[in-house]
Amino acid sequence: MEQIASALGDGARWRIVELLTERPRSVGELAELTGLRQPQTTKHLQTLARAGLVTVFPLGQRRVYAIESAPLQALERRLRQLVAATEAHAGERDALARYRTAIDAESASAHRDRWADGRGFSFERALPVPRELVWRHWVEPELLTSWWAPPSMTVTDCVLEPEPGGRAVLDYRDAEGRRYRSAGRVRTAQDPGHLVFDLSVLDGTGAVSFTGHYDLTLETVPEGTRLRLDLTITETTVAAVPYIAGIETGWGQVLDHLAAAVGSSAHTTGQPTPKDKDTQS
Repeated sequence: MEQIASALGDGARWRIVELLTERPRSVGELAELTGLRQPQTTKHLQTLARAGLVTVFPLGQRRVYAIESAPLQALERRLRQLVAATEAHAGERDALARYRTAIDAESASAHRDRWADGRGFSFERALPVPRELVWRHWVEPELLTSWWAPPSMTVTDCVLEPEPGGRAVLDYRDAEGRRYRSAGRVRTAQDPGHLVFDLSVLDGTGAVSFTGHYDLTLETVPEGTRLRLDLTITETTVAAVPYIAGIETGWGQVLDHLAAAVGSSAHTTGQPTPKDKDTQS
């Protein structure tokens, strides 16, 4: 497939293919129609032949080339797959566009420090698993690491110690090696339903860009678990604009990752959902 795409990536060869889709043609005719010299045309045809796109028919002193449709059909199928994958993940691009718009809007408001202090956000998810399993994904480092970071990032430290005064840490780096650090403390931990913690996003010098105050509640419901996360921000600096602009979209994506992680964990461990437990009892 790469060889086909490479062969078609040249404008002259693309034109030759277009001409050959109409009917087989000789080198001289193709050279005349494309405005190329015959040696150039021959080299392009050889490249197309190596990719399987054309076949040569020696007819006495003449060499006539004909198109092969099978490679083009294979390319068409692959392009359709790429289009389908692009459409299936259109939400990722939309999220990026929303993030860019949010940065522009927040930048217009961020004229001084404390500009967004007191702003609040609330998120909810219905998860078809027991709240004990959801709780574990918040307080067990290995499970927490599996979902609490953007998918393109590499987590280097991630912990929420479920006790008053326990550490709250989220460190990760991007593909370019830039490091992102957050640190704070757990305020309340009531296993398995309530977790309150503070987390400050730090800049490159270790100074606070802004602090998030998180209040997580897990409630058992007939369908499984209702998760509610309330977030209030303080200590906001002007430099925190990109972070604050991404809170709503970012946490929406991260909680989607959590939903996928708890679902995968429940399936892997065979842990019954509340409905399964009722059936077994």
